[in-house]
Amino acid sequence: MFVPCDRGASPDLRGFTLLAPAVSVGNVGQLAVDLVISTLGMTKVGYFYTDCLVPMVGNNPYATAEENSVELSINAEVYSLPSRKLVVLQIRSPFIKNKYRAFSEALLAWVLNSKCARIILLSSSHAYQRDDEQLLGTPLRYLITPALEESVAGLMQGLKWKEMEKVAAYPGVNDTEKVLNIPGGGITKLLFTECCSKGIQMAVLLKFCSEGDNIPDAFALVNYLNEWLQLIKCEVSASTNSTAASSQWKIPSSWRLLFGSGLPPALF
Repeated sequence: MFVPCDRGASPDLRGFTLLAPAVSVGNVGQLAVDLVISTLGMTKVGYFYTDCLVPMVGNNPYATAEENSVELSINAEVYSLPSRKLVVLQIRSPFIKNKYRAFSEALLAWVLNSKCARIILLSSSHAYQRDDEQLLGTPLRYLITPALEESVAGLMQGLKWKEMEKVAAYPGVNDTEKVLNIPGGGITKLLFTECCSKGIQMAVLLKFCSEGDNIPDAFALVNYLNEWLQLIKCEVSASTNSTAASSQWKIPSSWRLLFGSGLPPALF
């Protein structure tokens, strides 16, 4: 359930694009969303209250000064940039077991009620579980629902993006039957199939990766998104994974503690 910050009327999101992360391998989607919110200076407009996520509370992850560093943040918050007709849902904690479907239903109900135009889900998938075809070329992939295909399929082809390949349902036994498989993708496949069945415009952008330092993966994914949405000006193709392209994104202050605060000097 969406609750606005000021407890007043909900913001008008008619025609907006909703950007959200899947809680997936390496937390790549969440890191990429952090870069979008921080770089565009998006304003927090509300919270997405749900019992499907592990509860959490913390300091402002996008603090720019001591004054706003003490503001609190919770596990699911909504940010908006009306000038770009962009609304972002940031998720900061894992899903509670068996709550994927309930969260999908709540999220899609909010999208339909607020009349958002489309959803873009940033996700990731285990690199080690790719099949032979998925090993070729870029590690970035996309998926689009039939409802969105007519308006963006030509654009995707122009960008020379690769659509997520389907894999054999029974490898080595029956290689003709193909299914969509996104190992490590969390809610990605469920949300995508639900949007397909409900006629909702949705795109999934994902990267094959492994657990570890996933900051480079986040930059690659957000540069991939930028090729489409043009959120920041960049003359370098995002598919090149260029450092020059990545340097234009503003790293949030919370990333200083991404790997903890280090070892206490008293240990030595």
